[in-house]
Amino acid sequence: MNSDSKKKIVLTGGGTAGHVTPNIALIPELESEGYEVHYIGSYEGIESVLIPEQNIPYYGISSGKLRRYFDPKNFSDPFKVIKGYFQAKQLLKTIRPNVVFSKGGFVSVPVVLAAKRCHIPAIIHESDMTPGLANRIAIPSASKVCANFPETVHSLPENKAVLTGTPIRKELFEGNKEKGLQFCGFNDQKPVLMIIGGSLGSVAVNTAVRSILPALLEKFQVIHLCGKDKLDESLTNTPGYVQFEYVKDELTHLFAAADILISRAGANAICEILALRKPNILIPLSAQASRGDQILNANSFEKQGFSKVIMEEEVTDELLLKTVNDVYDHKDAYIEKMNQSPLSNATREIVSLIKNYALQ
Repeated sequence: MNSDSKKKIVLTGGGTAGHVTPNIALIPELESEGYEVHYIGSYEGIESVLIPEQNIPYYGISSGKLRRYFDPKNFSDPFKVIKGYFQAKQLLKTIRPNVVFSKGGFVSVPVVLAAKRCHIPAIIHESDMTPGLANRIAIPSASKVCANFPETVHSLPENKAVLTGTPIRKELFEGNKEKGLQFCGFNDQKPVLMIIGGSLGSVAVNTAVRSILPALLEKFQVIHLCGKDKLDESLTNTPGYVQFEYVKDELTHLFAAADILISRAGANAICEILALRKPNILIPLSAQASRGDQILNANSFEKQGFSKVIMEEEVTDELLLKTVNDVYDHKDAYIEKMNQSPLSNATREIVSLIKNYALQ
């Protein structure tokens, strides 16, 4: 489509940080390859805040959510999607990109459909084991579908699926263990356990961790990212224990300091854990609170030998303490399994795919 000498790409995806941060991870690599990067997202999604910070052109379009359940908005949202399709089509004709890369989310659907209409190759990325509704709609219009799990590849059209993993922010690998320990006021005499409850935090996980804290502190120093409004003031001055609602700039150093992790099982989170080769316990979001994708993600990682899984409904003080000790005692076996993973550099793999399609 693009006859200009400058190679151009349109990135799309939004609604949650998980649909945006992998795109952000791709931007430096794409720019180093000489691409002019543009982004199409929604008017008010998290991408409208995160992407302009990357100093690339951002275009908002109309976006509606496609729900499987009854909601009065089901009557108006299809019209928003149709409007978004025509807006995306006009933008693609103006930008004239060589290729479109979609990370998913509902705003990406009209962009991928418009790309097909404009004869622009579109590559989409599916983070979870089973494609969400947005990507299921987009797959027929895509040239390739990147996936994180071997099981996903088997369920996608054979000529489209590629096992790549998720693009990881380069700075994640630049953490400094000493800085992480220093930030927490820790020493190097005991190993470090880090708990990541997700942006909202997990009440069940937070409660269990704090219940067994005295036992944990006999063996570990503990970093607890407990989520917004989930701090326990009574534990503020506990030696060997620090708690944060969330951490931004120092997170890479905390990862470097951690010897073992407890985490939710969102696709981006576990791909980062795999990339960093950190022995881990996954406590996926329950099927009642989600479409069950975290459970499938976690089970795949356990099957591959990367993780130990505890279901949220089964979390007890005794089980959590036993599992933490077991995983730490066998940490070398987990690291060895992760070292055998073929998913070593998703960013390079995906940029290579993009380059192939941009030349067509």
